[in-house]
Amino acid sequence: MDALRRPALEPRQYSRGGNGPDDWLGHTRVALVHDWLNQMGGAENVLEEFAALFQGAPIYTSMYGPDKMPDAYRNWPIHTTFMQRLPRVTENHQLYLPLYPAAFQTTDLSDFDLILSNKSGFCHGVRARKGNQKALHICYCLTPTRFLWLYDQYRQRENIGGLLDFGLKPLLAMLRRWDYAAAQRVDYFIAISSTVQERIREIYGRESAIVHPPVNTLQFTPDHAVPVGDYYLIVSRLIPYKRIDLAVNAFQALPQERLLVVGSGRARQSLEAQAGSNVSFLGWQSPERQLELMRGCKAFLFPGLEDFGIAPVEAMSAGRPVIAYQGGGALDTVLQGKTGEFFDEQTPDSLCQAIQQFDPHAYDPVDCRAQAETFSQEEFRRRLLDRIEQYVSQGTA
Repeated sequence: MDALRRPALEPRQYSRGGNGPDDWLGHTRVALVHDWLNQMGGAENVLEEFAALFQGAPIYTSMYGPDKMPDAYRNWPIHTTFMQRLPRVTENHQLYLPLYPAAFQTTDLSDFDLILSNKSGFCHGVRARKGNQKALHICYCLTPTRFLWLYDQYRQRENIGGLLDFGLKPLLAMLRRWDYAAAQRVDYFIAISSTVQERIREIYGRESAIVHPPVNTLQFTPDHAVPVGDYYLIVSRLIPYKRIDLAVNAFQALPQERLLVVGSGRARQSLEAQAGSNVSFLGWQSPERQLELMRGCKAFLFPGLEDFGIAPVEAMSAGRPVIAYQGGGALDTVLQGKTGEFFDEQTPDSLCQAIQQFDPHAYDPVDCRAQAETFSQEEFRRRLLDRIEQYVSQGTA
């Protein structure tokens, strides 16, 4: 599994929507790069799209836990770094934070024509140049490394203090310098939202295009025969930064309304302790049950500040409107007055006021669905490949 150096490959046929062997990627050697493969999330959904688009392309990552990932991943040509041999790295990958730069900067991909990195951590630091050899490096940026650049938010959220906080600061300063330098070696950035685009500009001093991440609109479909129910809905991991507490506390002032919360996580116990009798915690539900709940909700609530936020788009795809905090990725996805509404401040009172003024029958499911389809997997693939084609034609930046 360990492979830092790519052996010479014959040209491969990569797919571009069925355009055939004359496709512009037909003879392009592509390497895909991902931070780590030991958990499922939005980043892994993007990687799956990359793997489907560039079938057979090798995937380079710091470490990989096959038992923690879908079985289909075992058919991929996955290459790891020296970190794969570290004790319990797939269970505690955060403990090895200082080693990721070394793992990726010693991963030499200069023999490839195109590197497509899928970054929220350190994977944009792979080597794209050796001597006169230079691969075109395009970084699909989920976010500049959050732990480094938004540390104060992270520290408050995770209750990091005392000696640990004191000891982390010089390490983070060193990692920020490395992260910034690695970003300057990337040829082109693609951001997942306008919020991330601005963050790339502010932190790295780089411009980027926007290609929103894919949403499975084929799975989340409307059913116009389903009546609007008597509940609002949240589907989320129950961790502090998701700000589910805002909704739980808002519903204390809305005894006539019901809130259903789907999901699990370390914040569940504290959230349940805050909740009134009109808030029900359902735990994780099957995709089929989630779809059923989305189709029947008054609105989907999205109180957190996210870089993009897939769940609200899934709800719109199922034909229902969204009430979201006015910030982050929701600004790119929710059309105020047409597919949902915003609340201005991340406070229970602001959310409560938005719910009190909300009319669940004022939004056309057709409009909600149409907006969601602009973020479909098909649209993602088309926009991403169009952008890559443009960058390939321009060459290195």
